[in-house]
Amino acid sequence: MTAYERIYRVVRRIPRGRVATYGQIAELAKASGPRQVGYALHALPEGSDVPWHRVVNAKGCISLRSGLGGESFQNALLKAEAVEFDAKGRIDLDRFRWKER
Repeated sequence: MTAYERIYRVVRRIPRGRVATYGQIAELAKASGPRQVGYALHALPEGSDVPWHRVVNAKGCISLRSGLGGESFQNALLKAEAVEFDAKGRIDLDRFRWKER
């Protein structure tokens, strides 16, 4: 299994209404680091079933993504799952971070 396949497998486990950070995914997928997670998500083909929108940066913010609809699209997808943002556009990771059991 490639690193990208491991990353996609982990991201698919993030439940609706929860988020994970790039670093968290990297650790769980045994990837080389958060950047590799970003590269893997950027490489997803349009229409993929991998819930890429549930991955945010370590500050609880959306990292800009080109090609998949950008920040506002990711924001809308997360809000549709009842993920809340503060006035500065951050997600409370203590509240919304996925904790794998």
